[in-house]
Amino acid sequence: MDYRIEKDTMGEVKVPADKYWGAQTERSRNNFKIGPEASMPLEVIYGFAYLKKAAAHTNHALGVLSEEKRDLISKVCDEILEGKHDDQFPLVIWQTGSGTQSNMNANEVIANRAHVLKGNKLGEGDRLIHPNDDVNKSQSSNDTYPTAMHIASYKMIVENTIPSVEKLRDTLAEKSQKYWEVVKIGRTHLMDATPLTLGQEFSGYVSQLNHGLKALKNTLDHLSELALGGTAVGTGINTPEGYAEHVAGKIADFTGLPFRAAENKFE
Repeated sequence: MDYRIEKDTMGEVKVPADKYWGAQTERSRNNFKIGPEASMPLEVIYGFAYLKKAAAHTNHALGVLSEEKRDLISKVCDEILEGKHDDQFPLVIWQTGSGTQSNMNANEVIANRAHVLKGNKLGEGDRLIHPNDDVNKSQSSNDTYPTAMHIASYKMIVENTIPSVEKLRDTLAEKSQKYWEVVKIGRTHLMDATPLTLGQEFSGYVSQLNHGLKALKNTLDHLSELALGGTAVGTGINTPEGYAEHVAGKIADFTGLPFRAAENKFE
């Protein structure tokens, strides 16, 4: 395998020559060899892509990032969301509590892919976009990782879980009506009990699923609150004024979902 040399504050690291990730991602690969590679869910990776794109647009709008950098970061994020770089996120779920390695994995992939989109060769020449100074501008692992998880969870619940449970609920409701008058023996304590109809039995399952749907939907309001803009400890240090509200609005625009800035970012 061919390698290139990437550098961080701790020194040089050998990285596979054809991969977009950098030194910190490679260090994580070597330090956390636990379970299968790339066990970090792609839904979380896509959450990072949404928030990195939103951060670039917000940083540009607030005067701290150039238009060229905004557009390059956005283009790479769109490629990630299209599934074009799924193999560039090799990390496992076992890492530091703040998710720093996955945050840096996203930053490094975006910066290096942007370098190539500019017509450069991976690992050669000066990069226009820096993983920390540009892609991670106005952010911290402490607010990006929770934000990515909220985006991923909200999307999975509304796009997959709720529709699937509703389909199951509706199917059982049809069976309940169809078999409403079919009498059967009830069972309790491993013994025959008093009779009921098969339709009545199915109606109990329908009721359970309806309550489950209520519980799922009740989680959405809290999940719509995003930590992004709180940075390292919730104070929002190193962000331009108005950043938190603006970036949450951009994420809502890009996802089509009602995300908003969390009122309390110390949570």
